[in-house]
Amino acid sequence: MKKGAGTKFDWSSAIHEDYAKTFDANVSNVDSMQVGGNHYVGRDIQPWDYIVSNNLGYLEGNIIKYVSRYAMKGGLVDLQKAKHYLDKLIEVKYERVQKVTTS
Repeated sequence: MKKGAGTKFDWSSAIHEDYAKTFDANVSNVDSMQVGGNHYVGRDIQPWDYIVSNNLGYLEGNIIKYVSRYAMKGGLVDLQKAKHYLDKLIEVKYERVQKVTTS
């Protein structure tokens, strides 16, 4: 079965409970289109479905998004964006902790 933009994704068993409560029966309408390009069309798993299913945060989600689309959209710029978000994630999760614990 083909997945990706334009196909229905079964949210019922794939995401955490809080996110599922925010959508109504028309969620397939959201997955059936892409705004601003076609760089996610034909993907087996939509980046946002993966992000939500794994309960990833904003920084992690953007890393996934940019790495997933770089070859079809932004090339090196998207990889640089992913790296920028990764650098921020490292800063938030590790460097700030280190500063607090060594003070």
